[in-house]
Amino acid sequence: MPTEPRSPVSRRKLGMFGGIAVIAALMLVISGIRAREDSSAKLREWTDSQAIPPVAVIFAEAGALTATIDLPGRLEAYYRAPIFARVNGYLRSWSADIGARVKAGEVIAEIDAPDLDQQLLQARADLTNQQASAKLSEVTLARRKTLIASNFVSMQEIDERTADLSNKIAAVNSSQANVERLEALAGYKKITVPFDGIVTARATDVGALINAGGGSGPPMFVISDIRKLRVYVNVPQTYVPSVRIGAKSVISVPEYPARTFDATVEASAQAVDVSSGTTQMQLGLENAAGELMPGGFATVRLTLQRDGGPLHIPSSALVFNQNGLRVATVGADDRVLFKAVTIARDLGRDIELASGITLDDRIINAPPDGIVDGDQVRIVSTKRRPATVSAKQGDKG
Repeated sequence: MPTEPRSPVSRRKLGMFGGIAVIAALMLVISGIRAREDSSAKLREWTDSQAIPPVAVIFAEAGALTATIDLPGRLEAYYRAPIFARVNGYLRSWSADIGARVKAGEVIAEIDAPDLDQQLLQARADLTNQQASAKLSEVTLARRKTLIASNFVSMQEIDERTADLSNKIAAVNSSQANVERLEALAGYKKITVPFDGIVTARATDVGALINAGGGSGPPMFVISDIRKLRVYVNVPQTYVPSVRIGAKSVISVPEYPARTFDATVEASAQAVDVSSGTTQMQLGLENAAGELMPGGFATVRLTLQRDGGPLHIPSSALVFNQNGLRVATVGADDRVLFKAVTIARDLGRDIELASGITLDDRIINAPPDGIVDGDQVRIVSTKRRPATVSAKQGDKG
């Protein structure tokens, strides 16, 4: 069969198809370039945003995390008397050992003092001699006065006899005072108890050489009244105004781990010890049952009474370097501003600040390393900590 001839494609149609193909290719290239530019712009924007460090911002909270402070203390007897000898000699006997309960005026030891006994005998003999001389002078003066009328005695002699009698009387008084002094010392050969209490120390024994005074050795006995105890505690200067006289406190001791004892603040030294920066305070503690021992260690929980609550922040917000103790805050322009702060109390997780920040400061929690004043930051979270959470953390601290 003969084939039919195909009609040739016109050049006009070929040119139209070619133009459309070129335009499509150009549009494809242009769209690809724009997509690439948009992607590059977004990448640059993301890179720039990532170069700004992200930070979490918190605000300081007002109010004390805890109204108490725990400090080490020392228990002491309310009345304590070291007993020293007033006379030299040897210990003849003693009747009260450590732990013995004694009464006021009770004799607990006796001292042999032969030197004192001899001095007393000599003083009494001297007194007798002076009394005899004074008696003779008095009789002689009386006789001389009876002879004045007969002019056998001059007034000069009478005056001399009167002066002699005055001297003899003065000598008698002096001897009498010396005898009384030695008799009083002899009374100290018996060691007596000054008040009701317990013998908490004994540092002597029968036959021991006894030296008078308190500068040559330990006391013979120590008597302590432990029905009430004094608790001494050194309070840091920062908290002294918050510990009021009459405030209640709680005492705990190692020997009774499950018990506490109530005490009351009675006195303050009203002075700061320059070596420790603390003020000594005294508390009164009733101990009628005698369960607590003087000299023992105690933990004292003092109640703080403050006129205004301090600001507190988490310890992770603090920065300590060569510039001192500071916190990093964020200004209105989202730039860093460091502020120096003063710590009032370190409670572990939380820090009470005495100065440096306000309630309106935006504080960076856990600031990243290397940031300095003026650096721009990106705030990713802002948080005010609930007061209940702070209180729980304060109780743990």
